[in-house]
Amino acid sequence: MFTRYSKIVIVWAIALHASLVVVNNLTDYDSNYWFVVHVLKMDTTFPDNLGTWRAIDASSVHHLLYWVIILVELAIAVLCWWGGARLFRAKGDALSFSQAKGIAIAGLTLGTVLWFTGFITIGGEWFLMWQSDVWNGSQSAFRLIVVFGIALLFLTRSDDALDA
Repeated sequence: MFTRYSKIVIVWAIALHASLVVVNNLTDYDSNYWFVVHVLKMDTTFPDNLGTWRAIDASSVHHLLYWVIILVELAIAVLCWWGGARLFRAKGDALSFSQAKGIAIAGLTLGTVLWFTGFITIGGEWFLMWQSDVWNGSQSAFRLIVVFGIALLFLTRSDDALDA
């Protein structure tokens, strides 16, 4: 039973983190908006970089992509809060608990996709964010991917053996 509580708490801890990210992005819009702008403009990558043909200089695209990021972060928060609540309601029975994991798994998977695909793959490799000393979110994205991945592994682990 303690393992089920642990899984619930971890899902809710991630929900809290995602919620705070959304709050920060909305209440201090400009700080993280300028992060997105500089990554997309590729204006702090290595000088004479041959990949800068990929740069996007349109402010409407910067705002659009930033809003997509915020909305995905909001979806992660909602799915993890909701998924944790479903898990909490089903905590008394291993089969019910296992069947209730889907929403939380969706939230954790979406978080992994956002921070891996959005920040590491697209931001880091396509827009060469890794070359920037100032606007480089690769390490913080990696930390989140590790947290989401470990949480996914732990959550999806069968609870049957743990009940014995």
